[in-house]
Amino acid sequence: MNAAARTGLRGAAWLLPAAIVLIALNFRGPIVATAPVIGDIRLDLGLTATIAGLLTTIPVLCFALATPFASWVIAKADPERAVSLSLVIVLAGTVVRSMPSAAALLIGTAIIGIGITIGNVVIPVVIRRDTSPERVGLVTGVYTSALNVGSMLTSLATAPIAELWGWPIAIAVWAVLAVVAGFAWTYAVGARAAWLRPTTNEEPLPVTGPIDQVLDTGAIRTVRAQQAAAEPVRPARRLITWGLTLAFGGQAFSYYALTAWIPTLLHDEIGFSKASSGASSSVFQILAVVGALGVPVLASKWRPRAIISLVAFLWLAMPLGLLFAPQLWLLWSVLGGAAQGGGITVIFIVIVRIVSSDADARRMSAFVQGGGYLIGSAGPLVAGSLHGATGDWTAPLLVVLVAVLTLGVVGTVAARRVS
Repeated sequence: MNAAARTGLRGAAWLLPAAIVLIALNFRGPIVATAPVIGDIRLDLGLTATIAGLLTTIPVLCFALATPFASWVIAKADPERAVSLSLVIVLAGTVVRSMPSAAALLIGTAIIGIGITIGNVVIPVVIRRDTSPERVGLVTGVYTSALNVGSMLTSLATAPIAELWGWPIAIAVWAVLAVVAGFAWTYAVGARAAWLRPTTNEEPLPVTGPIDQVLDTGAIRTVRAQQAAAEPVRPARRLITWGLTLAFGGQAFSYYALTAWIPTLLHDEIGFSKASSGASSSVFQILAVVGALGVPVLASKWRPRAIISLVAFLWLAMPLGLLFAPQLWLLWSVLGGAAQGGGITVIFIVIVRIVSSDADARRMSAFVQGGGYLIGSAGPLVAGSLHGATGDWTAPLLVVLVAVLTLGVVGTVAARRVS
């Protein structure tokens, strides 16, 4: 985007957050869309519990394995076109996944995962670049809130739609959100920036010094030394990066394990119907808005390590509560939902605070999310496999408990020096 366009974008303070909200609705909703109707899908296609768990695992695994590809796409295509590409891929994957066959279901899910991966990496870069420093935390909170609103919408509405028109239509209808987000993004940044390689009017800087000074090898060595000093340290060489990656992994593992299986757990433990289970699990998603918007407020007064400790403490209520008093699921969903929304927000805020440039933000975001989602991708599969092996939900919830403790302990240690 050229400087004039960027200035205009900042001038319309509501425009960028509004477009980001609509985009974010597409970055979690498609993942959880199958959970409320997983019983129907398994019955129609003959899927095992482990294969059913892959419907949530595959996108999260893509978040990990496709992150280097996403970073490359963003560097080559620029952030504006990368956002557009992510929406197109999500749209295509949603259509493919709705075809009533096991192969199409898995392939479409993988396509969706690749599209969301690009969006996961590029949106924090856009927020950092095009948002004033004092509003970065707020816009980050709005973005993570919208992620969970998307999850809530699909959790709440997919089962009722499936009862009327069948599960293929119920999971295909969410493609409309990608189309709406594409129009909003195009309006926000302009059609050329969103879809075509922007032209540049920048001219090379002229050589102003004497030619012998320019060609002097000592001067060249000095310039190269200055460039090397300005180059940010690679993420893998920073200890805080590994800590944030493990913390993000604990957050992602817990979130996706519970998201994939809460409807089934509530059906098994309390006797909820499919529609009621989907509606009940939406509480866990929508309460994330409280955490996502509350964390930026706390971040203006508290240090990140204190926020991470609070988030982990509230997060623990979810696995412990469902383990010992599942009938109080609403209370545990409120506390755990707020915590999971705050968890991803505070980690994004830490990343924004420690990076020094757009390129550094892209690398750090890609590294933390890639490694964290690699850990998180195991959540649905591990939970489903343990449930299938034991016949109850004790072992899956204990594993989630360990993941939440990892978020709290490792995240607090990693962020101890971040102000």
